[in-house]
Amino acid sequence: MAIALADLGNMSERRIAKLIDNHTEQYPSFLAAQGGLNSGFMLLQYTAAALTSENKTLAHPSSLDSIPSSGNVEDHVSMGANAANHCAMVLENVTTIVAIELMAAAQAIDFRLFKEPTLQQGAGTSMAMRKVREIVPFFEKDAFFQPYLLRLVESLRSGAFCKLV
Repeated sequence: MAIALADLGNMSERRIAKLIDNHTEQYPSFLAAQGGLNSGFMLLQYTAAALTSENKTLAHPSSLDSIPSSGNVEDHVSMGANAANHCAMVLENVTTIVAIELMAAAQAIDFRLFKEPTLQQGAGTSMAMRKVREIVPFFEKDAFFQPYLLRLVESLRSGAFCKLV
């Protein structure tokens, strides 16, 4: 499970990187029309990249680190408790990564809609966008994102987005 979650987080982080490393006319690089101390969404992408990297270590199979115990009577220990703890940590990391992706995607969509207001979102995208915007505003200029990120992470944990589908 940790390996599958780590892979999901890796894909999400790569989409975040593509959104902030924009080289089109659709929206500004780092998703910030007016950069500042936080460099737009760049630091959020750094966070996602660091969590993605940590997940790769945490997803290492714990059973490979088996150590004989109980006076060498138990020669193979599953290390299942360690695996469960690592999986829980990966899940927390991936929740944060996905929250960052949702923030970045919403910011990019808003920039696109400002330029092309006649564009239409799909039904699911529109519902997710409204949910994100209930928690996270559009950022007209650089900002301190942590409070919004933490609220969005909590919303993901609560299952609020799952209820949309």
